[in-house]
Amino acid sequence: MLELPIVKQLKEELQKLDKELRIDVPRELKKAAAHGDFKENSEYDAAKQRQSFLQARVAHLNARINMLVSMNFENIPKDVIGFGSRIHLEDLNSGEAVVYELVTPEEVDARNGKISVSSPIGRALMNKAVGDEINITLPGGVKEYEVKEVYTLHDLLFRKPDR
Repeated sequence: MLELPIVKQLKEELQKLDKELRIDVPRELKKAAAHGDFKENSEYDAAKQRQSFLQARVAHLNARINMLVSMNFENIPKDVIGFGSRIHLEDLNSGEAVVYELVTPEEVDARNGKISVSSPIGRALMNKAVGDEINITLPGGVKEYEVKEVYTLHDLLFRKPDR
């Protein structure tokens, strides 16, 4: 069964955090507890805070992985822009080419064109097709784009590995 690349990254992070939670933090707690008085033991407090943070992060990662693994790819559009799409746009004012990819929140990297589907640009692009014109209101003003090419998640993961 095919899985999204982000799932592998999240599983790797989960594995590292799980090791830290099971091995490193208990070692730190034991070492700090050896100092005695817990009331003014900053090492112990720091280890307990780290333990709480790790437990919360592990729970979050497990929830995200389960959600992403259970995602039904058939519900993602094959002919219009949706989650996982790579979109080639032309700025109608400057003629500049822009490429965006709609990704999960964990993958967002605006400098490299990876934007969330829930961002203003992501929301404006959803369900658009080649030839559609889009007006996006941003803090710097209104941007006008035309969709030049769309590669859906299905194209990118299932059919065309060269893109």
